[in-house]
Amino acid sequence: MTTPTPCYHCALPVPPGSRFTADVLGQSREFCCPGCQAVAQAIVAGGLDHYYQHRSEASANPQALPVQLAEELALYDRPDVQKPFVRHEGEQAETTLLIEGISCAACGWLIEKHLLHLPAISEARLNLSNHRLHIRWADSQLPLSDVLSELRHIGYAAHPYQADKAAEQLASENRLALRQLGVAGLLWFQAMMATMATWPEFNIDLSPEMHTILRWVALFLTTPIVFYSCSPFFKGAMRDLRTRHLTMDVSVSLAIGGAYVAGIWTAITGDGELYFDAVGMFALFLLAGRYLERRARERTAAATAQLVNVLPASCLRLGEDGQSERILLNELKVADKVLVHPGAVLPADGKILDGQSSIDESLLTGEYLPQPRTVGDAVTAGTLNVEGALTVQVLALGQDTRLSAIVRLLERAQSEKPRLAEIADKAAQWFLLFSLIAAVAIGLLWWQLDPSRAFWIVLAMLVATCPCALSLATPTVLTAATGTLHKLGLLLTRGHVLEGLNQIDTVIFDKTGTLTEGRLALRAIHPLRDLDPDQCLALAAALENRSEHPIARAFGRAPHAAEDVQSTSGLGLEGVVGEQRLRIGQPGFVCALSHCATADMPDEPGQWLLLGDTKGALAWLVLDDRLRTDAAALVAACKARGWRTLLLSGDSSPMVASVAAELNIDEARGGLRPDDKLRVLQDLHAQGRKVLMLGDGVNDVPVLAAADISVAMGSATDLAKTSADAVLLSNRLDALVQAFSLARRTRRVIIENLLWAGLYNGLMLPFAALGWITPIWAAIGMSISSLTVVLNALRLTRMPRQTPAPPTSDLRPLPA
Repeated sequence: MTTPTPCYHCALPVPPGSRFTADVLGQSREFCCPGCQAVAQAIVAGGLDHYYQHRSEASANPQALPVQLAEELALYDRPDVQKPFVRHEGEQAETTLLIEGISCAACGWLIEKHLLHLPAISEARLNLSNHRLHIRWADSQLPLSDVLSELRHIGYAAHPYQADKAAEQLASENRLALRQLGVAGLLWFQAMMATMATWPEFNIDLSPEMHTILRWVALFLTTPIVFYSCSPFFKGAMRDLRTRHLTMDVSVSLAIGGAYVAGIWTAITGDGELYFDAVGMFALFLLAGRYLERRARERTAAATAQLVNVLPASCLRLGEDGQSERILLNELKVADKVLVHPGAVLPADGKILDGQSSIDESLLTGEYLPQPRTVGDAVTAGTLNVEGALTVQVLALGQDTRLSAIVRLLERAQSEKPRLAEIADKAAQWFLLFSLIAAVAIGLLWWQLDPSRAFWIVLAMLVATCPCALSLATPTVLTAATGTLHKLGLLLTRGHVLEGLNQIDTVIFDKTGTLTEGRLALRAIHPLRDLDPDQCLALAAALENRSEHPIARAFGRAPHAAEDVQSTSGLGLEGVVGEQRLRIGQPGFVCALSHCATADMPDEPGQWLLLGDTKGALAWLVLDDRLRTDAAALVAACKARGWRTLLLSGDSSPMVASVAAELNIDEARGGLRPDDKLRVLQDLHAQGRKVLMLGDGVNDVPVLAAADISVAMGSATDLAKTSADAVLLSNRLDALVQAFSLARRTRRVIIENLLWAGLYNGLMLPFAALGWITPIWAAIGMSISSLTVVLNALRLTRMPRQTPAPPTSDLRPLPA
């Protein structure tokens, strides 16, 4: 079997017989489709063909990018449409665009060079980290729609970037937290050197004047740490005291404030020890831990905004005279009639008034095969019209749509999600309460015995019992384990995953795109007459190339497309190839063309299609969605741990039961909507079960958000990934098996850290109360305790050893 030639632009296989070629870098290159060919020709025409020499990854296939109609792009030239995202200064306009299709750094070079060649554009800067393009141009010479078209010509789709307010606020707070952390780290290092120089232990022969200067230098360096970097601790402590809620902020604020005030007293009087290095150390350790937590929360901020992007920017509204007019989505009203062409996304919930088609509802159900819909049937916003034109009456918009209901399910599920931080806060309150009461009691006792030592002993107690090691015990372990899993291709977005995996007893799997690859592939061709398989494939591909149906993608590209192609929803296609009239699809539909008896479908698993002409059936073609090669190993690992396994899918076909039987999954349910899946999860929670969910679609979002642990595939929708606790970037299910083993090691290290931190605080408290430990030695002890916790956590950075996976060649294709 010969290896297919990869497309020079996108690296997808070039179909046999393809004639899409172009001269690039002095050689004739082959392309998989006319889209890649046109993009390559545009790049060469602009003198930018060196892009192909510098790129490190294959380019995106232009046909995989969102469709942008010329009349839809023209809407962006309207002043009222531009107002939210375009700024005008005289004759110059400025905006930020979000670019799709970027694969490597060379894409940035290509986009900037191509745009700067246009005389009206004065500035074009692409941020590769977030794919945002900032441009300045003379809009009187070059409309914005032409800018978007130019980007499309070289293989990129562009949309106006408008930040979600909640996500922007979190990003702003994140930048502030990073600045506070940076200030604390930089100034602490300088203050520590100035403070240590005054220690008698170093035996530095300092003059009294230099000693005084160093004390004031340390005070000057520490003051920004206290009033700028540590302000979140003091604000949190004040808020908690007003609400009569004791948290670590109270203890931390007392320790930092006490050490700072004591340092000021020493700087002024020269009596006592400087504690400015302790202040900086507290700030650095605690701010670092909080920054890591903030980064995890930031990833979930834009979940709702991601779902809104599913809806189209515009739609075709039908007037009373039957003429269509393209309008913005926010101009649409209930009871309006809209025309939805094949390949377009439905803009609102509604009812079909005219036409019949198939609707791709994978957004809501996860089922990749479109469902037939005709007059009177309900359709949903965000779903895709696949085959025929539809006239739809709008019944619901905005917050009333089913798509918005999924958002509300997401928000409700997230609010019900148990949080480890809440449990830790409740446990810490008793420890903090005991520490503060003990400090006050011991302080009063020493005030009676030796008033000159009372303050220093209380301060030593506060420093010694500052829960720094306790607060680092869990986050540092999770950070180390998270880094290890990231190397394996599993990205954790929330810190409770590894600890929570040890409590799991039930696993819910999605089917399409999770246990399977999520796309149909042509498995075999069985000729029934005098044609060979290649000839049958050429005829079938010629017909299917005119279809937007997902099945058509399995046939590749044909050098010649069929003429007069007609689609019959739910049955198949009819067209003319050369002088031969053909049909492909359901057996009864195909055999009706030749008036022959309906052919019997082979008794084998798969999605069977019949190809025939006016003389009878020509060939059976079978397609299937294949299991991932490591799916069986993952299910086996779950069952080896005694976990219950369930398969919940939006697919209503018998394939669901077949997959469950193939993988030995305990229970399988098909035809489920998002609220049905959530109801199953709630029933499991009512039984006291701890649930792990693995999914990939928007329809899985409510369950991903409500599960105790949720994992989204790397190929999942953006919303699914932001709603999940972990993302399987590599799409390799065996990384989850390694995560299960690492979770046990992580739990053991967490327990070791907590025991050490508790032992340290338990021993240091009485020693400090007896006056045996000064505040400075308490600070050193706290540093050693924190360092011990960190070093113990770093043991998890060693990659776990794995036994070789068993061969998977004996796995059979997925039955239907």
